[in-house]
This record gives sequence, C-alpha cells and structure tokens, in this order.
Amino acid sequence: MTTMATPKQSAPMLQTQDYNPTSESTGTKRAKSVAFHAVALALTGVVLYPALWMIASSFKPNSEIGGTNTSLWSSNFSFDNFVTAMDGIGGVTTLQFFTNSLILAIGAVVGTVLSASVSAYAFARIKFPGRSIFFGMMIATLLLPFHVVIIPQYIIFNQLGLVDTYIPLLIGKFLAADAFFVFLMVQFMRNLPAELDEAARIDGAGHVRIFCSIMLPLMKPALISTSIFSFIWSWNDFLGPLLYLNTPEKYPLPLALRLFVDQTQSSDYGAMIAMSVLALLPVLIFFLVFQRYIVEGVSTQGLKG
Repeated sequence: MTTMATPKQSAPMLQTQDYNPTSESTGTKRAKSVAFHAVALALTGVVLYPALWMIASSFKPNSEIGGTNTSLWSSNFSFDNFVTAMDGIGGVTTLQFFTNSLILAIGAVVGTVLSASVSAYAFARIKFPGRSIFFGMMIATLLLPFHVVIIPQYIIFNQLGLVDTYIPLLIGKFLAADAFFVFLMVQFMRNLPAELDEAARIDGAGHVRIFCSIMLPLMKPALISTSIFSFIWSWNDFLGPLLYLNTPEKYPLPLALRLFVDQTQSSDYGAMIAMSVLALLPVLIFFLVFQRYIVEGVSTQGLKG
C-alpha cells in the first residue's frame, strides 16, 4: 500500500513591521523616570518649604512677618533680627544660651557613648545568669512612653535637691538609660567574630583589654552614629530643660526661643526666627560633616533581631 506524499507546507513568513520594543521600553522608562522625579521634587519642596520660609523671614522686618504679607522674600532685606537675637533676652546673652546647649549636648554624647558601649559589651560578649532576661527587660523599656515616668522622676530629683541643675538631664546618659543606643551597639558587636575574643584571651587579655583594644576600634561606625543622634536629640530637647531648669541663665537655646514670645506684650518674632536659624546651624553642620557615618553605621548594624 502506497501512501501519497503530502506536499510540505512552508512555515508562514512573519511580516516584520516598524516595531522596536527596545525603543518603546526606553521611552516608557524615561516617562516613568520623569514622573518619579517630578513627584519627588514636589514632595521635597513641600517638606523644605517651612525651613525656607524660616530663613527668608529671618531677613524680614518684624512688621512683615505673618499678617497679610504672603510673599516669601521681602524687599526690605535686613540683618536687624540677627543683631537683636545676638543681644540675648532677659539679661542673658545668646552666647550664654549657646554655651548651655553645648554643655548639655557634649555631656549627653560622652555619657551615652561610654555607658551604652560598656553595657552593650556586657550583653553581647559576657555570659552571666539572666542575661537574656535583663536584655529583654531593657528592650521592653523602649515601649515605655517617656511621659509615664516624668512625674516620678521629677519627685525624686526634687527630693534630692537636684532641680534647676543639669544633673537630671545628664545622669541618665551616664547610666545607659537610652536603651535604643545599647540595642544598636549590641547588634553591632554580635556581628563581630568571636574568634577575636578567643585569640585575645589566649594572649592573656581580660575583658577590659578586649573591650578597649579590640571592640572600641572596630565599633567606630556605631560610636559615631550614637554620637550624632545623641547630640542632635540633646540639642533640640525642649521638654527636659522646661521641667528641670528654672533659672534663665541655665536655659539652653530651645527654652531661650520661648522667651521671645510674650503674650502680654508685643512679641519679637523676627528675633525669635533669627535665633532659630542660628540654633539650627550647629546641628546642620554636624549632620553634613558626619552624615556618611550615619549611613555606614546603620547599614553595618543592620538592626537585625
């Protein structure tokens, strides 16, 4: 039985058209990129507008701040607000306010770095009974609102006669009361190889030598990150000095700004805004100089549980 051979059908030819998926994809990506950057710029403008308004208002006459004048820049450009701000208020010079803020900020940085690093070394490298329980209790304090302990702390410091001193504002920094920084350093130390400790012990080093000669040099990113955040938080703190300080000569800058607002008489908003700009400069410079260490420190620590 013979079979007839069927003629082989040739595959249909695909007709190519003027279609370039690469160019279309590139165009779509470019449009999305433009839209993304436009939205990002708009959001950046919204976020930065208050700071821009503050800087522009610091050069305005006091009569043009607020009210019906909504223009951002004034034609009456002047440095009078900065001159008035530098004279101080209430018989206290602005330099004194800056000095007080600097004492509190540097004290907070020194206390936090020392106490948090030692506490973190104990939790991360020393095995002692109840270590996990104590560490869990310390982490639990992160969930405790600061406002809950305000009254008990004030009563204790008042009975000890420490109100109107800097001790209530700084003693917690030297006692590792900031659990957040202890947690950051513990996470950093856990990522360091344990073989470094073992090698140091073989050479006869104790915990003090291991901590000072091995851990501290390797913890540079974590220490700098802690210093930056501690400085900024202490510099901008308003509630703590408001509770514990009564003498204007001891006021830091956040409290001094409040003195420019007098509800019974005319408030000097221009000087207050100029002083706000001056108070912002140290924090801004500090952040710009050390910002790369913040990224490095946080990325190295990883914030892993």
